[in-house]
Formats: sequence, structure tokens, C-alpha cells
Amino acid sequence: MRKICLSLVFSFITILAFSADKEEKAVNVNTQSSTVKWKGSKISESHEGTVNIKKGVLIISEGLLVGGEFVFDMNSISTTDMSEKYNQKLDNHLKNEDFFNVELYPTASIVIKRAMKYKDNLYNLVGELTIKDITRPIKFQANVDINGLNFSAQSKIMIDRTKWDITYKSGNYIKDLGDKAILDEIEFDIFLLSDK
Repeated sequence: MRKICLSLVFSFITILAFSADKEEKAVNVNTQSSTVKWKGSKISESHEGTVNIKKGVLIISEGLLVGGEFVFDMNSISTTDMSEKYNQKLDNHLKNEDFFNVELYPTASIVIKRAMKYKDNLYNLVGELTIKDITRPIKFQANVDINGLNFSAQSKIMIDRTKWDITYKSGNYIKDLGDKAILDEIEFDIFLLSDK
């Protein structure tokens, strides 16, 4: 009987130790050092700029990325490739009802639901992107370097803006726009650093 009890205790300790090794850690994103750059295009030209990360975490288990979430401050969206006057003009347009309607929807977010490492530091990620309170599934790749609870991560995400009810001057919704049409694709270059 004593041997059985000892065996059960040992098994319980082993399970606890194994569980501790598998413990997931939520590591904060350094919002000051991390960057998000956007790019949108017409037929004949493109514009680019930045948007701030309000908060975020990546979830790490046994040195691997397993999940995460980060929130964009849409009030911070800004254009960087023109003069101050024209940057401000486009910023105001991006913030109004034609695009992101930031007064009503001040944040957007990405939640990483599944992360699959497939080569070196490269991951295939499945998640959900919420813009204007509309949540859609997205798939993207990321290069994530993890050292203990420190990380750096880089990713390029392409989305079709019309899936989030951003249809202003979309050639798929308004015909005969010619070179005034704005392409549906928006590109985001994301760079994250841990807050460690």
C-alpha cells in the first residue's frame, strides 16, 4: 500500500512539473519601440504612414509562440510621405466615415488564435482582425525570434479593406472611377519588441 501511495505521489509531482514546464507566459509588447506601417494605393500612386500600438501581448510556451493579441490606436493613424499640409488632409480623411471612422471605432485589434512554427523562426499564424467592430479571420506569416521571455517579431499583413466595410472609391463597388479608384488591398508592416 505504501508503495502504491508513493507511486501516486511521484506521478502527481511529475505531472505538476510537466505542467509547469508547459506554462504559458503573456509577455507585453513594448508599445514605444514597436512599429506599424501602412500602405494604401490608387492605380497611379500610393501613400504610406504609421499607426500606434495601444497595447499587446504575445503568449509564449516552451520557447514557442502560441498566441497573442494587440490593439491599434486608430486615432493615431498618420501619413508620412507628403508635406505636412497634405499629410494632415489625408489623415483627417482616413479618420472620418469614408475610412476608419475613428470617433465611433477608436481601436482595431488582431488576436492570434493559432501559431504553427514551420522553419527556423518562421510561423504560420491564424487569427482574427477586428476593424470597425467587424471581425474576420486572417492568415499571415511572421518571423518571431524568442529568447526566454524576450522576443522580436516581424510580419507583413495584406487585407482587403472592403471586408471591413471600407468601400470608399473601391472599383468593386463604384464603376468608372478610372485612375481615381483606390485599390482594395491595404498592407501593414508590423514590428514588435517585447517589454523586457
